[in-house]
Amino acid sequence: MAGHIKISNPKARKRAKRKASIRLRVTGTAERPRLSVFRSARHVYVQAVDDISGRVLAAASDLEETLSKTVAGKPKKERARMIGEAIGKKLIAQNIQAVVFDRNGFIYHGRVKEVADGARLAGLQF
Repeated sequence: MAGHIKISNPKARKRAKRKASIRLRVTGTAERPRLSVFRSARHVYVQAVDDISGRVLAAASDLEETLSKTVAGKPKKERARMIGEAIGKKLIAQNIQAVVFDRNGFIYHGRVKEVADGARLAGLQF
């Protein structure tokens, strides 16, 4: 995956290699979807993916209308935790209790860790 993509930025190239390595081992099913996290400089996006059928079961980000009002003015780490809780509640409502965490090549630290902690607070197991 990362070997076929020409990426000139060395940081992005390293992340793409990590992401490809992770995706070889991590797959999601309908019973236990893959919880994929993407973080940009400003926002955090999370989605639960069933890789077998290729469907996104639930998604959350701080750009959603329901979340944007509650996270406005809060620090980025706090926002990330609230997004984790939101995706956790959406999955629990769909009767999904367990997920496989996909950090998407990012280091498990800071906002990525806060998303995971927020999802655990909502009741998800991984």
